[in-house]
Amino acid sequence: MTDPSPLLSRLSLNQGTIKQWSLPELAEGCAKAGVTGVGLWRAPVQDYGVERAARLVRDAGLAVTSLCRGGFLTGDDRGPALADNRRAIDEAATLGTATLVLVSGGLPPGSRDLHGARERIADSLAELAPYAAERGVRLAIEPLHPMYAADRCVVSTLGQALDLAERFPVERVGVVVDTYHLWWDERIEAEIARAGSRIAAFQLADWVTPLPAGVLLGRGQLGDGSVDFRWFRERVDAAGYDGPIEVEIFNEALWARDGSEVLAEVAERYVGCVG
Repeated sequence: MTDPSPLLSRLSLNQGTIKQWSLPELAEGCAKAGVTGVGLWRAPVQDYGVERAARLVRDAGLAVTSLCRGGFLTGDDRGPALADNRRAIDEAATLGTATLVLVSGGLPPGSRDLHGARERIADSLAELAPYAAERGVRLAIEPLHPMYAADRCVVSTLGQALDLAERFPVERVGVVVDTYHLWWDERIEAEIARAGSRIAAFQLADWVTPLPAGVLLGRGQLGDGSVDFRWFRERVDAAGYDGPIEVEIFNEALWARDGSEVLAEVAERYVGCVG
């Protein structure tokens, strides 16, 4: 097993994993546990105040490893979505993170045109990428499992995400490797190697069955399901990514527990499964 010290230094806790914690509790809990990175979500950050949140995490000695989420760029009227994404870029810059995660959006109502929806994403990226680059933010396309293609994300594979990202300079548009969404893909090893320096974020959650109703809250604690995390980490490392490894688990059972207990378990499972 890899020496856990350098591995633990890469651990980042996504805010969604311990949703029961407020932002101050998240900052205090991570600092106390020696976790130096946090992935944040826009809604709770906005509720707390973006500049206030930036000061909070900075004063706690934490780095914001990503902000989630921008995207939803496939609708017929892109104006409101583009405006919201510009706000998201500004928020990411204020928080000091270089990574804005994009959930691209599903099919427009009444449409069955997956290719057309992906082209709308490309058109939107062409408008947003220069704005983001001026603010030191890279747009990170996250492919979601195909079960979300209709309503949340028409980008279902890392290959599809790279096909979009590679139209733009690498420093402007990257991709997210999320084990929950990609573990099943027989081409994933080749696509991770292809991604190389396009990898803007690496996120972990396990795949457990049966999935709950609604499926959004079906992510499992590390080690409880089917994903080989060490395999993923080794290949992402080999592709040249040496950045934060973010644990992002949406799970009501975890949210019902004591946050400090969950964080300790996450760190233990992370070392055991990823190392």
